[in-house]
Amino acid sequence: MDVQSIVDIGRQAIWVTLIVCSPILVAGMIVSLLIGLLQALTQIQDQTVAFVPKLVVMMLVLGLTLPWIITRMLEYSGDLIGGIPGKL
Repeated sequence: MDVQSIVDIGRQAIWVTLIVCSPILVAGMIVSLLIGLLQALTQIQDQTVAFVPKLVVMMLVLGLTLPWIITRMLEYSGDLIGGIPGKL
């Protein structure tokens, strides 16, 4: 196994991680933006007002995208394990 193979495996792992996490993080960012705008308009500066809705939305998005996430992780794991004989 050469250095380029290890770098490629690491790059692919980072890419899969970003793709899998992106729906949850984007939902959290959108809710944070909306809550921040609402807090600025109403001048309510309580931290729990921002935390609880963000947590609820992120958990809902995780629940909705979980089958897709599991599929992507299984594909990556299968490719990684299936490529072991060719790398050694």
